[in-house]
Amino acid sequence: MQVRIHRGSKEIGGSCVEVEADGARLVLDVGKPLSAGWNDEVPLPAVPGLADGADSSLLGVLISHSHLDHYGLLPQVSPHVPIYAGAATASMMAAAGFFSSASAAVTVAKPFVDRRPINVGPFTVTPYLADHSAFDAYSLLVEAGDRRLFYSGDIRGHGRKASLFDRLIRQPPAGVHALLLEGTHVGGEGHAGEIVATEAGVEVAMAATFSSAAGLVAVVSSAQNIDRLVTVYRACLRSGRTLLVDLYTVAMAQATGRATIPQPGFPALGVLVPQRQRVLVKTSGQFERTESVRPFRVFPEAVMADPSKYVVLGSSGGVRDLLRDGGLGSDGAVVWSLWPGYLRDTSGLRFAELVRQRAVPFVIHHTSGHAPVADLQRLVEAMNPERVVPIHTEGADQYAHHFADVQRHADGDWWAV
Repeated sequence: MQVRIHRGSKEIGGSCVEVEADGARLVLDVGKPLSAGWNDEVPLPAVPGLADGADSSLLGVLISHSHLDHYGLLPQVSPHVPIYAGAATASMMAAAGFFSSASAAVTVAKPFVDRRPINVGPFTVTPYLADHSAFDAYSLLVEAGDRRLFYSGDIRGHGRKASLFDRLIRQPPAGVHALLLEGTHVGGEGHAGEIVATEAGVEVAMAATFSSAAGLVAVVSSAQNIDRLVTVYRACLRSGRTLLVDLYTVAMAQATGRATIPQPGFPALGVLVPQRQRVLVKTSGQFERTESVRPFRVFPEAVMADPSKYVVLGSSGGVRDLLRDGGLGSDGAVVWSLWPGYLRDTSGLRFAELVRQRAVPFVIHHTSGHAPVADLQRLVEAMNPERVVPIHTEGADQYAHHFADVQRHADGDWWAV
């Protein structure tokens, strides 16, 4: 079995890995680089058959989870190439299409089921359900002949599904020859031994902020971070507030297919549709989106009348509307629940400055979707692979300081497992 990393050996995001055995090939993820702008055109990696489906040796694309840096180029992939992914992952990618042109509706050839092998040509692929900020995320064990490659995908052990990481530590696949290990925090924010916040810890911190604020609280987060939706909802229940979500969050929650995920019909949960989404519904004519949540809608006038009753969860654009309309004041708070690094780019700086100008308290309550080095070391020790290969990292040159048997490979180079 041979492997070629197309993107990811020296950058975070844009992940794409090609695997070959007996003349057949699979592709693991087709992500859009995080460095690319929202409207930037990014070409597909140079994988024969990926764009036109004309090469029958390409047996499929495997999508580890529904984050754009792992599936963002999927709309450019030929419809003749089979796609493999989790059922909820496919559903969430399709549901996101109404809100983002970068998303894709795909037909899954065979859905991933935790630790249930799938045979694709000479390959046997076993998905391992993972703890990550994306719902229905998987690591992938790829076997061909007598060789075994384990692709970590994006992984952590401090989310609401931390038991999955603990299980992987207790019951790792045996005889792994190469571990493609994500290193988002290698050389970055997650040095060995650092104590990171858990989702449960974020819940407690948010509940304290919600309880101490006299006015409206707005939380800026990703609608696709289902763990964070659960966290914010539980914090609202702790503090006696009602959570208001937007249509995007409703769509993502329903796309999980899990009735246990907070969504319309849950107690102390309503729907506040921001201006941009009202326009989107009107221009598209998809009025069933607002009609379906009509019994649960809360309108801006009600929020203005009793702001201390609510927490609004949504995008920074929705918070800008609340700041502009006067719903958020100095007696409330804005909670940033995304990677703090976004506050250093142009839009993040503008947003933070707008909050400051309105004299609204600004708080960060967040934890990463990626494992710190200490947890990655636990994984490597438990799996004991022959080699550790860096991917999804800007710190590949520091892997050898943290892990044994590190082998680096440049993007575009074939190497044998």
